Amino acid sequence: MTTINDIAKMAEVSRTTVSRALNNSGYVSEDVRKRIMKIVEETGYMPSQSAKSLRTKRSGVVGVILPRLSTETSSRVVSGINDFLAKNGYQILLTDTELDSDKEIDYIRLLKSRHVDGIILLATNVNDRLLKAIHDSGIPFLSIGQELPGITSLVYDDYHAASDLTNMLIHKGHEKIGFIGVTKEDPAVGQLRSKAYKDTMEKRGLPVKDHWIGEGDFSIESGYEQMKRILKNSQGDVPTAVFAVTDRMAIGAIEYLKEQGYRIPEDMAVVGIGASAMSKYLTPSLTTVDYFNEDVGQKAGSLLLDKINNKKVEKKFELTYRLILRDSV
Repeated sequence: MTTINDIAKMAEVSRTTVSRALNNSGYVSEDVRKRIMKIVEETGYMPSQSAKSLRTKRSGVVGVILPRLSTETSSRVVSGINDFLAKNGYQILLTDTELDSDKEIDYIRLLKSRHVDGIILLATNVNDRLLKAIHDSGIPFLSIGQELPGITSLVYDDYHAASDLTNMLIHKGHEKIGFIGVTKEDPAVGQLRSKAYKDTMEKRGLPVKDHWIGEGDFSIESGYEQMKRILKNSQGDVPTAVFAVTDRMAIGAIEYLKEQGYRIPEDMAVVGIGASAMSKYLTPSLTTVDYFNEDVGQKAGSLLLDKINNKKVEKKFELTYRLILRDSV
């Protein structure tokens, strides 16, 4: 089994220089670093994590708390987090709350017991108990999705993204626009996207009617059922467009509309949010919003590492987005 001393001998440098190269700490010339890393790759040398933990008093593990592991948003964010942290010698430990806020608190305690160096939370239903658990943990913490008081947060611009989508539909000539949202317990997706839709309709002097609005649970199935409900309750006053707050619910809505003989976008335009991989392969392809989730994960990993290393980090970062105009409008 290759040791750090073996690497040092083969590279003709000191053990300390090898350690600096492996840990990105202290000065090592680029030529020497490349020589060391080439030998590491050729020998398959793996530093002892337990020895490293004893030396640095760190576990080399970051906990990631997800609202639902199966969603494409979660998987893309996690991909970005893992990509960045792996390059910096960290592993991630994933937990899935299944949209249960009590599990978020349980997992914070569990991850603390596992001595993780930091935690990244994709926040959904935020309450005082959760905030207390975060602050009481004493662990470097970062939130993705919405702003948490006193905690470094990467915040999606849900309000303006939803407003832009609604304005785009109005610009295309739609005045009767339905809406499929989620529970208001979710401050970002549930509240901000809904408020943006209603505010924009009101500013443009257009009606918002109760029978044009449905509330799902992020799933394709709920998009299908809420579209069914909207059509049933809107007989004689059917909207000409529907804004679903996630791509998955938009896909469900499209499926039901097709079953009922609606042509998209001729009879009903449909939009979503999320830029899912499936969105561009639907027939017709789905107009949506891209939040650049893999980049968000990379940024989250970078900022959390700064916090772990006691660097000063701002409390709030507003994330960018872009509208992707396709054939569903």
